[in-house]
Amino acid sequence: MTVSYKGNKSHLPTKLCQQCGRPMTWRKAWANNWDQVKYCSERCRRTPSKHVK
Repeated sequence: MTVSYKGNKSHLPTKLCQQCGRPMTWRKAWANNWDQVKYCSERCRRTPSKHVK
């Protein structure tokens, strides 16, 4: 699924990072594996797990 999107980004899908709990907005780089994306950044992916609020 390749999506090209220009315009109001508030309508893009979002999900919470499993590490820090911050909301992540869909990115074109994640288009092919959005269902498998768990972390908002490389830093969150590398840090040991902790409980989110």
